[in-house]
Amino acid sequence: MCITGHKPWTAMRDRDSKRIEAALKPFFPVVDAYRYNSVSIRVRVIDNRFSGLSIAARDDLVAKHLKTLPKRLQADIMMLLALTPDECNDRTWIRYLTNVEFENPSRSRL
Repeated sequence: MCITGHKPWTAMRDRDSKRIEAALKPFFPVVDAYRYNSVSIRVRVIDNRFSGLSIAARDDLVAKHLKTLPKRLQADIMMLLALTPDECNDRTWIRYLTNVEFENPSRSRL
């Protein structure tokens, strides 16, 4: 939805990231997650309902659904992106840079 073409992160999906996706997909139209390294999972949620909301308000909307997951799994989420469809393609918006890192993960040092 955001950046088209090859998505290197899809090979980084694991059982935990799929569990996170399953917990969020009933509530949000687009959810992506992958394990960045042994102690870090990245999650991206894309929804028009985030329009006009602060980062904290967006995170709160997502976090209430993450609370159904085990604490260990919640603790592994180190990146949570809550974007509108327009924001992930708007190259002038700071979240775009984070979305690029989500799409093309830099090499982990772990």
